[in-house]
Amino acid sequence: MTTVLPDAIQKAMKRADETLQNEKLKKMFRQCYPNTLETTTKRLEDGTTFVFTGDIPAMWLRDSSAQVRQYLPFAKEDEDLQRLIGGLVRRQVECILIDPYANAFNEQPNYKSWDQDLTEMGPWIWERKYEIDSLCYPIQLSYLYWKATGNTDIFDAKYRKAAKSIIALWKTEQNHFEDSQYLFARTQGPKSDTLRNNRKGMPVNYTGMTWSGFRPSDDACTFGYLVPANMFAVVVLGYMEEIAREIYKDEDFEEAAAVLKEEIDFGIQTYGTYRHPKYGKIYAYETDGFGNYNLMDDANVPSLLSIPYIGYADKNDPVYQNTRRFILSEENPYYYEGTAAKGIGSPHTPDRYIWHISLAMQALTSNDPAEVQEIVDTILRTDADTGFMHEGFNVDDPSQFTRPWFAWANSIFAELIWGLIEEGQIKL
Repeated sequence: MTTVLPDAIQKAMKRADETLQNEKLKKMFRQCYPNTLETTTKRLEDGTTFVFTGDIPAMWLRDSSAQVRQYLPFAKEDEDLQRLIGGLVRRQVECILIDPYANAFNEQPNYKSWDQDLTEMGPWIWERKYEIDSLCYPIQLSYLYWKATGNTDIFDAKYRKAAKSIIALWKTEQNHFEDSQYLFARTQGPKSDTLRNNRKGMPVNYTGMTWSGFRPSDDACTFGYLVPANMFAVVVLGYMEEIAREIYKDEDFEEAAAVLKEEIDFGIQTYGTYRHPKYGKIYAYETDGFGNYNLMDDANVPSLLSIPYIGYADKNDPVYQNTRRFILSEENPYYYEGTAAKGIGSPHTPDRYIWHISLAMQALTSNDPAEVQEIVDTILRTDADTGFMHEGFNVDDPSQFTRPWFAWANSIFAELIWGLIEEGQIKL
């Protein structure tokens, strides 16, 4: 873990101390902003960086990317941060080359794992739940790192090989039942930890979208085409196009990314939308291509709420706005209102628990300063006086919460508050 914070981070924290007027908010930011660096980041002897989630010792490709995103604006001026984030990208690339279907990895090849699952495990793999977003996040992080710093040294031969393997996997999973060998079952625990239909998942029809076994929550998909994850794939395939063209000068790589991006996007627009009688045209959370839809949203990112955040559509896009109204209503089965808070939760956590991640995301994607102010105030009164974010908390009693040490939630809260400091539009 980082014992001495990078200079740029110390300067940012000093500015926050000088800017934030609310003493509790100042304390929470001071604790949450450096939390990833202070508690979950290991710099390894090979020059790579291992970032674990907090209370679980493994590194998720998704979480590790999200845990460092708030540091990107300062990486250009700080070589220490460049080594840290660049080292994480290299570590993620190594993981993808080990097994692109795995979502979480060990620091060492020690055969430790979440459970003894019925799938193709290995010594490096902590968990092998296949999730589209696990492959999206490292590409997003590498692209944003490049744009923030101008550094291109992460784009080596291994990176290109890993990126091409992602494209190949997503093409395979466009025809999951015909072409894929992926299977997963967990012998213990809830049904949401296991794929139905002999470990293969429920049948899907070809749409152009790419199949996902699990959601960002690590819960099994109800229907195999997870729309927000496919949106994220469209965005990062655009990043791959640019990387292939500008860095590698590789026309075949560029074309492969462009073709797949168009196919998946066509599938989203053709099969992933639903005509709601109250809200009009909205995006479904999941579909199977046979005309079945799962109309909901989950707190984990990518989510439908996060569409502008991941870069798929603008905040003002009319279909997004329709979708937002739907998912922030009680017609979303995981939207809850209570005496202490209101917001989006997840089937991954208890009934009537909402997530600090979804609250932060609601603020990050809002056009309304009053809504943002209300969310910041809600976050301030739902930390259970710990000064940290949690996974989910009870909408009527925030002292009941899950995961006291969840670095991703701390990071996205810090990203929100720093953005509001920069904008200066609401009272902090």
